[in-house]
Amino acid sequence: MNKIITLTVNPAVDKNSTVKNLLPDNKLRCSAPSFEAGGGGINVSRAIKELGGDSLCLFFGGGFSGDHLEQLVSEGGIRHKRIQTNEWTRENLSVVDEANGKQYRFVMPGANITREEKETILREIESAVEEGDYLVASGSLPPGMDVDFYAGVTEIVNAKNAKVILDTSGEPLKHGAKAGVFMLKPNLNELSFLCGVPHLSGMQVQQKAREFLAENNCQSLVVSMGPKGALLVTPEIVEHVPAPPVLMKNTVGAGDSMVAGMTLALTRGMRMREVIRYGVACGTAATMTEGADLIRKEDVDHLFRWINTFQAEK
Repeated sequence: MNKIITLTVNPAVDKNSTVKNLLPDNKLRCSAPSFEAGGGGINVSRAIKELGGDSLCLFFGGGFSGDHLEQLVSEGGIRHKRIQTNEWTRENLSVVDEANGKQYRFVMPGANITREEKETILREIESAVEEGDYLVASGSLPPGMDVDFYAGVTEIVNAKNAKVILDTSGEPLKHGAKAGVFMLKPNLNELSFLCGVPHLSGMQVQQKAREFLAENNCQSLVVSMGPKGALLVTPEIVEHVPAPPVLMKNTVGAGDSMVAGMTLALTRGMRMREVIRYGVACGTAATMTEGADLIRKEDVDHLFRWINTFQAEK
């Protein structure tokens, strides 16, 4: 089986707690916090592990929070390589207001990465990637990092005859799309940004996705559409896969779980139509969980069977 390498350049220790009633100018007594290793690529590796797969997780980490992050990744049984940074790894905070059930997420900007640190992680990528591998570059860039960083990563990976799956946003997404990635996974807002339009709806999504793919140097496009599922576009295939109807409890990590499922499916030799279906099953499964769990394999297996049956009956 081909290897999967995940890349997280702006990771975080995610701290989660609850409060009885969120009010301004009050001392709020919170519940005991739980901690999770966070960041796009790390979440992808966590989901792959739950699905029975294996990956090498590359990430930046600095200070005591970086030590804590590495400890959390290790406890998850994930193979990893930490690239040391001078600045501390960021810590994000998520608080649920028990009075109304709403979640408030406080996301920090992340550590400033030096030129030497950037060059170190690029060398690690070049060393780790082999022919036929998949590298998943997922998540935001930290402050000060060049917006074409993922494009540079793609050049390194392509030179090894390996493939990049890119899941980010804004200018880094635009630059990555032009660099020759194998798969790009924007959501509807990100696709609108890529296409230079305020918003997309209905048949516009399929039309604009096909136009974008024809005009840019990427091989496939998977547009995540939330409760509406996802759209796969390649030069040969256009397929919309609706999301199964489930009781949604949480949307955090759904996109990362979807990417994890698709990447694992590719390494297992599934056809592209099966890849998108398995990805939607994983993304939907992530919405069914609460707490520290991203997905449960039994949920994914059940949803994948449902999707295959539904698509066959269309």
